[in-house]
Amino acid sequence: MAFTRREFGLSAAAGLAAAAAPGWTSAQITLGNKRIETVSDGYLTLPPEFLFDGLAPGVLQQALEQYGLPAGPLTPDVNVTLLREKDRVVLFDAGAGPGFQESAGNLPGALDVLGVRPDEVTHVVFTHCHPDHLWGVLDDFEDLLFPDAAYLMGQGEWDYWFDPETADRISSSRAAMAIGARRRMEQLEDKVQLFRDGEEILPGVAAVATPGHTPGHMSFEVRDGSNGVLVLGDAVGNHHVSFAEPGRPVGADQEPQKAAAARMRLLDQLATEQMQLIGYHLPGGGIGRAERIGSGYRFVPAA
Repeated sequence: MAFTRREFGLSAAAGLAAAAAPGWTSAQITLGNKRIETVSDGYLTLPPEFLFDGLAPGVLQQALEQYGLPAGPLTPDVNVTLLREKDRVVLFDAGAGPGFQESAGNLPGALDVLGVRPDEVTHVVFTHCHPDHLWGVLDDFEDLLFPDAAYLMGQGEWDYWFDPETADRISSSRAAMAIGARRRMEQLEDKVQLFRDGEEILPGVAAVATPGHTPGHMSFEVRDGSNGVLVLGDAVGNHHVSFAEPGRPVGADQEPQKAAAARMRLLDQLATEQMQLIGYHLPGGGIGRAERIGSGYRFVPAA
C-alpha cells in the first residue's frame, strides 16, 4: 500500500496516541445532536514560576504545598475539544504541533484512533494564538494539517498577533510566541473567518470574550436548548489556584488583572448555573463543573 507523506506521519503518530498524556482520561458530553469529547494532544512541561511568577522561593514552596503540587515541573494536560454534529467536525484549537514540546503535538494520532481524518475536519475554532493552541495547524512539512477546514478566530486576537510589531512590543520571553504565531497565521490569512464577542459562529456555538490570558482570548458556549457547555480555553488555566483563588494573578496570563476579572465572572456563572465546562489544561479530560467552596471554587471532573 502506498502512503502519502501526511498519511505516513499520521500512521506513526497513531502509535503514540495512547501515551499522549500519563493518566489522561477521555470525557464526553452529548447535547442533542452534538457529540462533544476531548482529545489529548499530550501534556506540557512548565516551571512552577509559569503560574506563580514573582513569588520568593520560600513563598513559592508554601504555595506548591498549599495546592498539593510537585516541587518539580508542572505537567498540565492539553485537551483539544472535538465537536461532531451531522456533517460538521469541529476542533476548538489545533494543539501544539511538532515544533513546541516533545510531550505535546499528539493530536493527529489521537484523532486517528477515533477514526477522524484531517481532511474530515470542517472547522478549526481558536481560543487564542499561544503555541499549544495554534501551532498544530501545520504538519511536519509546514503544510496545513486540516486542508479542507474553515478557520475561525476572534477579530481582536487576530489583529494582535498578526501585527508584525507585536513581536517587538511584547515581553522578550513571549517574542518567540509572537513570531511563531505570525508565521502560521500567514498560511491562514486567505482562509480565516473573523468574529466578535457574542456572535453565533456556528449553529449553537457562540463566542464569549474572555480577555487577559491574551488580549483577544475567546471562550465558546455550546448550547442545545437549555443545556450548554462552556469551552474555556485558557480563561481558567489550572484546576488549583485559579479555582481556589480566581482573583489571584497568574504568571501565564499576559494581562493578569483582566484575566482575573474574566475568571471570576466565568466561575461565578458556571457555579450558579451548574453549566458544564471544558478546560484546555484541566485534569480528567478537562470536562467537569465548578463548585463553590468557601470564598473560592473547586473543579469537579465529570469522570
